[in-house]
Amino acid sequence: MRNTKPYVIAEMGVNFYDTAKVLNITPLDAAKLYIDKAAEVGVDCAKFQSYKADTIVSKNSPAYWDLKKEPTKTQHALFQKHDRFNESDYRELCEYTHAKGMDFTSTPFDYASADYLEKMVDFYKISSSDLSNIPFIQHIGAKGKPVYISVGAAYLSEVDEAVRTLKNSGCRDIVLFHCVLSYPTKPSDANLKVIQTLKNDFPDVRVGFSDHVAPDDTMMTLATAYMLGAEVIEKHFTLDKTLPGNDHYHSGDPEDFKKAIANFRWIDTVLGSAEKTVLECEITPRREARRSLVLTRDMKKGEIIQKTDIMAKRPGTGIAPRFTDIVIGRTDIVIGRTVNQDLCEDTVLTWDMV
Repeated sequence: MRNTKPYVIAEMGVNFYDTAKVLNITPLDAAKLYIDKAAEVGVDCAKFQSYKADTIVSKNSPAYWDLKKEPTKTQHALFQKHDRFNESDYRELCEYTHAKGMDFTSTPFDYASADYLEKMVDFYKISSSDLSNIPFIQHIGAKGKPVYISVGAAYLSEVDEAVRTLKNSGCRDIVLFHCVLSYPTKPSDANLKVIQTLKNDFPDVRVGFSDHVAPDDTMMTLATAYMLGAEVIEKHFTLDKTLPGNDHYHSGDPEDFKKAIANFRWIDTVLGSAEKTVLECEITPRREARRSLVLTRDMKKGEIIQKTDIMAKRPGTGIAPRFTDIVIGRTDIVIGRTVNQDLCEDTVLTWDMV
């Protein structure tokens, strides 16, 4: 797997089905087009979803998304539109993704897909909707692969149970995604501080952010998540945010992802090192902007230096002002010394002069 920080996942979801219709190509070709565009902007992983409508939801399960954006009124009807892919299709997408230099995964929504994906995915991704599906989490955790799991619409106790289930099943590489199960997520509901809560409460796992906030020109939501410690970033991916459908309107397009990744690199650049030291670029300013002891009058050889004879001025090439401090009961190592040569007013004192 790639080790970029943050590790960026483009959630292809089912957006490519709509693109396929617009471009009059097959969904598989549209999915490959999405992979191409994600690779071009530096994404680390292409993620899909593996399910069949009949195994994920009852026929009467109501919609929970914005019906103005996606008018389909039941979950079953929506999932039925996008469940055409089978094992061979995902294998082809896996090989295509790897050929493009990216990692591949697909969220399984049933046991069958979890099993056939085992030889394809670089890690498993579990949806927030399955956070309480403990037998399913246990089944996936026992497969020996890293498991990334979203924790949207959950209490901390539920997150804890899922983490313990994964650990007890033998999973040792876990990523928790802070996620808000609202499409799109209002910025005021993003609650990115939860990233820190998860890091504090689960110090032995990594923490990421699965974003459903509609993108803007700055992509600052993702930048803020990274600043708060998110090591993995996931966001829905589209080639056209104006297309109808339940995910396009909160997805990022290639330019959004490009901006986000540029923000991450900028953050890495300006954060720099935690070591407090004098940098190479500071050596000359340090020397020229610091102060030294400078004479306030002309002095003859042999004269004793009095406190009124010196003043701290730039540059810092001479005796440092800290040597003028008077310690109770004794004098400073400069005050009271004599000059060993004639010196003019404004001379920067050095140790060879006194």
